[in-house]
Amino acid sequence: MSDLSIQLHWHRATPVLQPGKYSNEYVVRYGPRYDLPVDSAPDWGGDPANTNPEQALASALSSCHMMTFLALAAKAGWPVASYHDHAEAHLGKNPRGQMSVTRINLHPVVRFDAGFSVDDKTLAEMQDRAHRYCFIANTLADSVEINIL
Repeated sequence: MSDLSIQLHWHRATPVLQPGKYSNEYVVRYGPRYDLPVDSAPDWGGDPANTNPEQALASALSSCHMMTFLALAAKAGWPVASYHDHAEAHLGKNPRGQMSVTRINLHPVVRFDAGFSVDDKTLAEMQDRAHRYCFIANTLADSVEINIL
């Protein structure tokens, strides 16, 4: 099995680390070429121009779901021309009363080559299979409600 990694770097930009007086902005490095500026969510004082961990989680789930769907569609001979998703992570209290991502909604839109189509039921079944086989969905399965709309 694979071991996959990132590097995270934060440094204090103020003379002293005090509550409410420091920045949560940091950088996540994916491989040798890509640095992503990250901050806390805007509701928690983060810069809305940067991504945040909750968006990154929704992105990871959406990406995994798409790649799993495409693998299944390729096996089925479906000529997928494009795939688009709008993923939403929702914050709330978990059963223990802690703040957490409680729900992630995916809104995938699949387009096929001209002349090919599947009915809504068959497409929904394929989306369900993609969800069941997605590594990230399986990781979150016991703690986050995932809806494919």
